[in-house]
Amino acid sequence: MQNIVSGDVSIQEILALNYTLTPLQNKNQTESPLYKYIRYSLPFLISPNTCPTHKPLTTVFRLHFSNLLTMPATSVKEVLPPVLDSTSQPPPLFDGTTRLYTNLQCPFAQRVWITRNYKGLQDKIMLVPIDLANRPAWYKEKVYPENKVPSLEHDNKIIGESLDLVKYLNTHFEGPALLPNDTAKKEFAEELLNHTDTFNKQLFSSFKGDTTKEVGVAFDYLESALEKFEGPFFLGEISLVDFAYIPFVERFHLFLQEVFKYDVTTGRPKLATWIEELNKIDAYTETKADPEYVVNFYKKRLLGQ
Repeated sequence: MQNIVSGDVSIQEILALNYTLTPLQNKNQTESPLYKYIRYSLPFLISPNTCPTHKPLTTVFRLHFSNLLTMPATSVKEVLPPVLDSTSQPPPLFDGTTRLYTNLQCPFAQRVWITRNYKGLQDKIMLVPIDLANRPAWYKEKVYPENKVPSLEHDNKIIGESLDLVKYLNTHFEGPALLPNDTAKKEFAEELLNHTDTFNKQLFSSFKGDTTKEVGVAFDYLESALEKFEGPFFLGEISLVDFAYIPFVERFHLFLQEVFKYDVTTGRPKLATWIEELNKIDAYTETKADPEYVVNFYKKRLLGQ
């Protein structure tokens, strides 16, 4: 599948897949490399005698495996660049390269990392991991005076704040659209995105009182939100809203289970399905934090252990 993912695919590989082609109903879907190959190249190379399902070029096709058309193409897992610290030299700043300054363990930065991956921008947006415990001085002086991650270097400017950045990637770069056109869903998306700060504050403040009771309120909100539209995600289909919440749900799901023996999915079937479905998406799973690191970090930060 590696050649198919990259777009460098042979006829034999296509035929070996033995996919059945049927007319495509929704012509507005994002075209994956495999889809483009079938639509634009294959008709010139395979005759009706060798491919009974061959149609004229003007006919659009859908694979029965429709997720290959609507989901971003995945390839070999990305090799992550080295983490830069106070001893590291800066990259050649503002040279036309688009860079995402990030931290591989930061949930805020993870939001943008997932969005980048899902939109298939690995070759267009370079990751620059920063060691937050030993930050290079040049990052604050020359890149982002706020000295936080994430930040994006694009078109000779720097943009910060994770929620602003996921929206920016969605509107300024190619790839699957991650916010709907439907008015009701668009309004609900804004409501949920605005609630993320409240959700996070509820989680972090819960350790000052009855932890399981207080985090229960936060996760009950998510369960209720997941009931609004048909489908496993907040807006039915995958969106920026899912990417905004999952980094924090991921961490507290692990931490609460390990330390308090509290499973946030118990009695919350929608939340359980949501987590399960997100864990089928490479764009997310490739960004997941190390579980042992998460548990130890939050033990120290929240419980002083």
